[in-house]
Formats: sequence, structure tokens, C-alpha cells
Amino acid sequence: MANILVVDDELGIRDLLSEILFDEGHQVELAENAAQARAARQNMRPDLVLLDIWMPDTDGVSLLKEWASNGQLNMPVIMMSGHATIDTAVDAVKIGAQAFLEKPITLQKLLKAVEQGLAREPSKAAATSAGLPQTALSMPAMVHEEVQAPVVEQTFDLDRPLREARDAFEKAYFEFHLSQEGGSMTKVAEKTGLERTHLYRKLKQLGVDLSRSKRIG
Repeated sequence: MANILVVDDELGIRDLLSEILFDEGHQVELAENAAQARAARQNMRPDLVLLDIWMPDTDGVSLLKEWASNGQLNMPVIMMSGHATIDTAVDAVKIGAQAFLEKPITLQKLLKAVEQGLAREPSKAAATSAGLPQTALSMPAMVHEEVQAPVVEQTFDLDRPLREARDAFEKAYFEFHLSQEGGSMTKVAEKTGLERTHLYRKLKQLGVDLSRSKRIG
């Protein structure tokens, strides 16, 4: 488990990344601008930072450069952007970023970049400056504790509007599979035939408790 700081001015991206990383067992702190990122970095001492390039006050590359010049770049930093040029990505890596993720960020690329970032020493980041960091990343192997799920009988109140009845069924359906698969989102996505990012949004919409401890325990 790692402490990860997510810095992005878009609420939807912060929420989605937070849910994914939390499900992988990490502690996540969120910041929407450079000022909050500075404070969070000081307070939580993150093991890894996901840093957006384009932000309203101080951009991500400037913040990265600030940390590097102040001797505060002692954690892996992964840059994110949907509009950055190749030159911007190269500059960020030369300053000390360990990788660059282009938005929209796929689940596979995110998890692989985080896995690799946490496995490397921050001081080695400059060694990649001769070329771009890997962006075509494959799905990492993930191990989840197998938990024997109890057998649960489901009953439904059919005397209600169709939409409510359908939502109740879908919620029970996904909660059942989460229990069966020991809380593994990867296995539930495979079992239900949904892409994992869509699965997260569906569970949130239905009000399914995504707390790892509650789902596994």
C-alpha cells in the first residue's frame, strides 16, 4: 500500500483516479491546484504523485521544476495531460518525472505506470531523459486475497416502478459478484462483461459501497 497524491483541476478525473487507486489498496490524497499540492506534499509525504500539466494557477511542469530545484523531488512523479506536446513530455522527464500519461488515461496504463513508479527510485528518473517514457503500458498482474463468500438470499419488492426495481436488482447483482470475487474489480469486470472504468461508474451510480474493507470483510 502506498500514499499517492493526485493533482488535477478536473473533479471527475480526481474522483475516478481516487476510486481506482483506493480499490488497489492505496491511500489517496487529492489536490486541485499547485497550492494544494504543495501543502499535501508537505503533510502526507507521498510515495508517488500523479501530476496534471495544465492547471489554472501554476502548471504541472513548473511545479515539478520547483520541487526539483528545492530538493523536494524525492518521490516518483507521473505527469498527465490531454494536450501536451512531445517537447513538453520530454522536458518533464528531463526535470525528473518518471513517466508521462496521455489523457484519456486507460486503466491499464494507469496501473502499470503506478506499479513501475513505486518500484523505481526517484533519483533514477533523469536516466530516462534520453527518450520518452513508456506510454503503451500493459495490464499488471494483480493479486487479491481470496475470500470465501457467504451464500445470500435476495428478495425484491416488485411492487415498485420498473426503474427502481431494475436498479435494486443490479445493485444486488454487483454486490453478489464483488463478494464472490473477494472484492476484485478485475475479476468482477471479467465476470460481468463490463470494461473496468465503466464498472466503477456503474457501481457509484447504484450506490454500491466501494469500501475495500467492507466488501472483503
